[in-house]
Amino acid sequence: MPDLYHPKGLSSAVCYRDAKAAYRWLEQAFGFEPLFVILDPEGNLAHSEMRYGGSVVMVGTEWSADHKSPASIGGANTQTVHVQLADGDDIDAHCEAARAAGAEIVMEPETQFYGDRSYRARDPEGHIWTFGVTVQRMTPAEWDAAEGLTTLTRLDDP
Repeated sequence: MPDLYHPKGLSSAVCYRDAKAAYRWLEQAFGFEPLFVILDPEGNLAHSEMRYGGSVVMVGTEWSADHKSPASIGGANTQTVHVQLADGDDIDAHCEAARAAGAEIVMEPETQFYGDRSYRARDPEGHIWTFGVTVQRMTPAEWDAAEGLTTLTRLDDP
């Protein structure tokens, strides 16, 4: 079993009504790698983690009034998860694999002003996932000039 403890960083946790089905689907549709599952005495999924590159997503059940699947709250999402593919990965093929596994593609792959090509997909319970890959490295000055934007480090920078 891999090292189960993570270095400083972020991970996301998503709740599902059918967490076991979601865990299997996320591997098939998006290529997430299973790390481990913890089952309760009745065989229900108590906690699980999956890896994508150096990141971790926790997949679990609805476990409180504040932790619900979009399927249980009218499809609303209070967050979305962005997944960055490795340089050179074929994002169009990734999108087609997700579609073939049953993902609803809510934004087809397109190249963004900042140099990434991305698409957005809704999973079977309504979570929205964005996938991107860098296809052109640009400086903030370049995307600012192209789009009429102003990129700063902090909101109070001059």
